[in-house]
Amino acid sequence: MDLSTNYLGLKLRTPLVPSASPLSEEIDKIKQMEAAGAAAVVLHSLFEEQTETDSTTTSPAFRVTPETYLKHIEAAKRAVKIPIIASLNCTTLGGWIRYGREIAEAGADALELNIYKIPTRTKVTGSTIEKGYIDVVRTVRLQTTLPLAIKLSPYFSNFANMAAAFDAVGADALVLFNRFYQPDIDIEKMEVTPNLTLSVPADMRLALHWIGILFGKVRCNLAATSGIYQATDAIKMVMAGADVTMLCSALMRHGIPHIQRIEMEMVAWLEQHGHKSLDEIKGVMSQKNCPDPSAFERAQYVRGLSSYKSLFPLRR
Repeated sequence: MDLSTNYLGLKLRTPLVPSASPLSEEIDKIKQMEAAGAAAVVLHSLFEEQTETDSTTTSPAFRVTPETYLKHIEAAKRAVKIPIIASLNCTTLGGWIRYGREIAEAGADALELNIYKIPTRTKVTGSTIEKGYIDVVRTVRLQTTLPLAIKLSPYFSNFANMAAAFDAVGADALVLFNRFYQPDIDIEKMEVTPNLTLSVPADMRLALHWIGILFGKVRCNLAATSGIYQATDAIKMVMAGADVTMLCSALMRHGIPHIQRIEMEMVAWLEQHGHKSLDEIKGVMSQKNCPDPSAFERAQYVRGLSSYKSLFPLRR
């Protein structure tokens, strides 16, 4: 069975790629991912804040020097044969340029720009935020020949327009979607507390929706992340048009060998349905190709409400 796919100019054996997570901080775990069938690995992110030397702003436990990260890339490249994709999150254009160059020099096969911004100033317009995102991608694209993936949030007034804009300035892939940090409040201690939770299967629907819409409308690859736990999840994403399906929470919950289980189940499903390759089902349920393109638009919302009423009729 041929599960191969192309992503960031790389020929991958399958679409199963562990996304950026603490699991990739250890070389032994990266080796385990390769052994379990991972087609590539996205390393944990290097945050520009982590490079600060001022101990008053960055705790030693949080700080990761660029040198450490670059050596980790080099060690991972020596340890495994699968592609190593670095992940970078910066707060300044200078940081994006500097660390993007150094990551390329360290031998990474590709670079994922983890653009994570939470606008909080009331006078900053949406167009200003969008321009900042595009400027980052354009600037890094001009400074490196590495294939570039852009990991994004869905929070734009017109995500389709933004996707096309990233495509136009040279993004090689869009990774949909980043999960924003959402704090909680400890009402006894009167503190705002971290609340980092693993994704659940329902989280995949947003990426499924937008990948289905974008397939065939942009040149760049489409990668799905968040909520992918089973073979059926990965197959749905490929049917929508995904080139890669990224795994994180599933591996955190079920262990790295879960990659192999997903692959085996994908093969079984394809054989059962008479397919010889994953490419045969690529994009068949995208908006471009599915029997009912309106299923991705407003009409489906109205239908959903109607079906809810039929399942749960109001009592009088």
